[in-house]
Amino acid sequence: MNVNQQPHMASPYGQPQPGYQGYPQPGYGGDNVPSGYPAQYAPYNGPGSAYQQGPPQGMRGPPTSGAPPVSGAQNYSQFGQGETQNGPPPMVAPPQRPPVSQPYTPAAVNLPGPQPTYGQQYGAPPVSMQQMTNQMASMQVGSTAPSPAGPGYAPQSFPQAPPVSQPPFSTAQVQPGPTQSYGRPLPSTQPSFPRPPLPTSQPSAFPAGPPPTSTPSQLPGVIQPQPPVSQPPPYHSGPPPTSTGFPPRPPFHGMQGLPMTSQGPPMASQGPPMASQGPPMASQGPPMGSQGPPMASQGPPMGSQGPPMASQGPQMGSQGPPMGSQGPPMAQANHILPTQPGMPPGPINTSLSGPPPQPGMQGYPAQQNGAFGQVRGPQPGYTGPYPGQQNYGAPSTAPAPAPAAPKRLDPDSIPSPIQVIEDDKANKGSEPFTTGVRGQAPPLVTTKFQVKDQGNASPRYIRCTSYNMPCNSDMAKQSQVPLAAVIKPLAPLPPDETPPYLVDHGESGPIRCNRCKAYMCPYMQFIEGGRRFQCGFCSCVTEVPPHYFQHLDHTGKRVDCYDRPELSMGSYEFMTTVDYCKNNKFPQPPAFIFLIDVSYNAVKNGMVGIVCQELKTLLDYLPRENPDVESNIRVGFVTYNKVLHFYNVKASLAQPQMMVVSDVADMFVPLLDGFLVNVSESRVVIESLLDQIPEMFADTRETETVFGPVIQAGLEALKAADCAGKLFVFHSSLPIAEAPGKLKNREDKKLVGTDKEKSLFQPQVSFYNTLAKECVAQGCCVDLFLFPNQYVDVATLGVVPTSTGGSIYKYTYFQAPSDQERFLNDLRRDVQKQMGFDAVMRVRTSTGIRVTDFFGSFFMSNTTDVELAGLDCDKTVTVEFKHDDKLSEETGALMQCAVLYTSCSGQRRLRIHNMAVNCCSQLADLYRNCETDTIINYFAKYAYRSILSSPTKNVRDSLMNQCAQILACYRKNCASPSSAGQLILPECMKLLPVYLNCVLKSDVLQPGADVSLDDRAYLRQLVSTMDVAESHVFFYPRLLPLQKLDVESMTLPMAVRDSEERLSRGGVYLLENGLNIFLWVGVSAQQELLQNIFGTPAFSQIDSNMTSLPALDNPFSKSLREIIESVRAQRSRYMKLMVVKQEDKLELIFKHFLVEDKNNNGGASYVDFLCHMHKEIRQLLS
Repeated sequence: MNVNQQPHMASPYGQPQPGYQGYPQPGYGGDNVPSGYPAQYAPYNGPGSAYQQGPPQGMRGPPTSGAPPVSGAQNYSQFGQGETQNGPPPMVAPPQRPPVSQPYTPAAVNLPGPQPTYGQQYGAPPVSMQQMTNQMASMQVGSTAPSPAGPGYAPQSFPQAPPVSQPPFSTAQVQPGPTQSYGRPLPSTQPSFPRPPLPTSQPSAFPAGPPPTSTPSQLPGVIQPQPPVSQPPPYHSGPPPTSTGFPPRPPFHGMQGLPMTSQGPPMASQGPPMASQGPPMASQGPPMGSQGPPMASQGPPMGSQGPPMASQGPQMGSQGPPMGSQGPPMAQANHILPTQPGMPPGPINTSLSGPPPQPGMQGYPAQQNGAFGQVRGPQPGYTGPYPGQQNYGAPSTAPAPAPAAPKRLDPDSIPSPIQVIEDDKANKGSEPFTTGVRGQAPPLVTTKFQVKDQGNASPRYIRCTSYNMPCNSDMAKQSQVPLAAVIKPLAPLPPDETPPYLVDHGESGPIRCNRCKAYMCPYMQFIEGGRRFQCGFCSCVTEVPPHYFQHLDHTGKRVDCYDRPELSMGSYEFMTTVDYCKNNKFPQPPAFIFLIDVSYNAVKNGMVGIVCQELKTLLDYLPRENPDVESNIRVGFVTYNKVLHFYNVKASLAQPQMMVVSDVADMFVPLLDGFLVNVSESRVVIESLLDQIPEMFADTRETETVFGPVIQAGLEALKAADCAGKLFVFHSSLPIAEAPGKLKNREDKKLVGTDKEKSLFQPQVSFYNTLAKECVAQGCCVDLFLFPNQYVDVATLGVVPTSTGGSIYKYTYFQAPSDQERFLNDLRRDVQKQMGFDAVMRVRTSTGIRVTDFFGSFFMSNTTDVELAGLDCDKTVTVEFKHDDKLSEETGALMQCAVLYTSCSGQRRLRIHNMAVNCCSQLADLYRNCETDTIINYFAKYAYRSILSSPTKNVRDSLMNQCAQILACYRKNCASPSSAGQLILPECMKLLPVYLNCVLKSDVLQPGADVSLDDRAYLRQLVSTMDVAESHVFFYPRLLPLQKLDVESMTLPMAVRDSEERLSRGGVYLLENGLNIFLWVGVSAQQELLQNIFGTPAFSQIDSNMTSLPALDNPFSKSLREIIESVRAQRSRYMKLMVVKQEDKLELIFKHFLVEDKNNNGGASYVDFLCHMHKEIRQLLS
């Protein structure tokens, strides 16, 4: 959608839309905040306090229409399917948000004060070019040749061309087919007008110089058509709602017949900015006017939008009369708007080079509703006008002085993550997702849906960055969209979905292609009456073994196709034969060995006692295939400080026996019989041991520990027992005692931000890399539970866990009373979860593409096999594909992930996941079928791995550059021609900038002064194995307004955007990011609400140290506690609850997670980043 079509008026709906409130960017990717966070965060300089944060109560919620379905030419409101608007999409009948103090007259509004003359008739468009030229007299026009506007586009006169560096927004969807119409369809009989040429380098509309950076979304120069009176908000990217629930607003007086051309007084000619027009338009009713100087200045006239959006479907214009005739024009979302009221006009600077706009700089266009850049009046519930904003609330009687601080881009007019999430839930959450259609993008990870496997793997197992791969490598290079799949082979399924079927072909084993060794799957084509099959991956023809033969039906399918999972399903398992086992013999059941640090710190903080007490009951819950049979897993116990203590817990002993190995340089296991035992047989001896360990070491003075020999001991024990297994290591401090793998403290804050910073993420010594390789060869997986009070060098200690498919859990400043619950829940889940041992994974692809790179926790000894000593249900492996030949649109591209592993009962199995995606020769098709959440998951993993070899600044720059190239390629090749001042985003990638900014500002890539190196190394390793749902909430946390909780319905309140502006002083909010849960309490929260949650009506009496809510006997308390439990159940790690009172010291930590705001480490706000991206895109296009 082009933003340029937007005339200068308030939005048709009176107010800017809620779903996108202004956001400063927080800087977080999702930090693990230890209970005693070290230093405080620096002061937050985000939104001014006058702006009360919370979505105003009566506000209309973000609209719900979402991205267009992948297939099907839907009518996307006035823009081509591929373009979305930037405002949030309307809900079906969004409640109208009452302006707080803006009078809203449903009748024609008179603007007080001198009214600008609009050179724009809303009625008949100028008849001749001459007329147009006259209208544009005040514009400086560059020398580009005019391109005829599509029908229905009245040219706007732009006194100045939009500055280049401000992005207007348009999320364009590229769908051929009808364009999106935001309002009523325009008749196509309108004459078409030539569009005035767009200057290429014009002076800036911002008198103050180049546009502010922080107004990215409000990119001036974008004019968005305003929606006709009863139009859906510009963001609506689905079919336009017919009645949006807004009362129709009569067209503005005096404006209605003006052509769009100069949508508001032209800036330049305007004389003083809008302000001079009299009170800000806000006072006129909806803030249309407040949108800033005439749109004309916003960028090219509508007409100038250039040729019709051909690629997007019919031209906008062709939809009917010119926008002007539609009543007030609607702002188009996804485009950014021109300057705002109160800014003095100035030449538009289209030169690409100036500094990015700075917040607060003059000259930012106001944003229209859907346009980026609408200026929002104060909203209900907000204490006052935006800082720096004219008093938007009350009509002002005198014109505001010209130099008033410019408004910044209205956050409500830029793409909202919440809106997209809600739209997807509404569109795709109701019916099951069937996997039978090739190349169909699944619902988002935030949508709850049921999957029916009909031949492709469920999105719970595999998610792709694009479900439509480019046919050749040139196209892939041009678009820069990464081609990758995030694979979670053992993902848990909800109770209403069937786990993969187990297929047993007996002695002969699974049927495979003779050449490429792909396993039998739905992509194999049976020929010659069923006697042979042709491989879908390499096209080789293989004989069907006699025992597997079956006749074909009239369609060429086997008659037993639907009786065999491997012929009809996307995911299934094969029982393997002895040929698939190590050394050609079936494996022994695996073993679990618990290795407990008993040095002074570990005993003193209570960890030793807690672990021993918990293991007594936990050993009854070891993983098993069949819940009625006891587990086959054997267990062993070791304690250590500077030396190691092994325990003989043989069932025949009356008491456990301890054996000490003090020669840590040459580790061996002092006993074979009695070390690994069956829990039920040795229960009495084990319990006696677990009671004695805390007493034996209660008075220890030993502070030094070893670490390398501890893992060697577990490895040697598994070798002796000839089995795979898992080591659970509970460790507290840097291993400085003399022993292999000894480390020194190398934490040096002075290296942060320098070229040498990368060395801090690399292991100190090579000892652990060698040890990891030995562990993988034996199938020895290591899970590490750390309880540090200072630097422990997670980058080095984590080498073995991350290379063996293990996990790291970190409890900084562990204190039993507050951290015990989190640790025990993590430990229980870690011990009980389903996992495979001694695994090897290989991904095969059809001819034309191949796997070139892998990300995750594993080891690779060659270029194709991912070796995992352990693979649990939470781990993902991300694979990247590259072209090695052309692909064809008919056959698409196929991938098959095969994981060979030992189950917890000792069976050797193969789990197969198959996936087919489409191939396209048009870039528009590629951009229509991408999944932003998966792209961000890939980018984060790629960036987090890159910091091992490059300075973090270079890593951040290359990510930004790639993102700009992706969007510039779309703009250049898929979007309809429009002014350079507009920012146009593909519908399915409109959230790419906000999410990418969250990755760039995360603690790993842009740390604050108080983020320790260990935390960064920990988060870096954690993200490498995250699935898409976890990375999504980690980078863009979920923020729920609990004051809106409906106790009866038990549905969660709709989330709000992660910005301080969205918090209301009278509210209570819950924020979760997969590692932490915060309960933020506003200083003016209602007494009844506080009484229901905390059992006290007074804000001052709430204890901010509580880690669990009191169990009170009222419906609200019960619902809230159930919500917290259900949120925790969705995540792989237990989230500790932190209560944060507004204006308390802990609030600095909480604000770090408000990722749309600016943060203290220098991370940009969403608005600023969007402006910056727009500038980058324009530079690439020029």
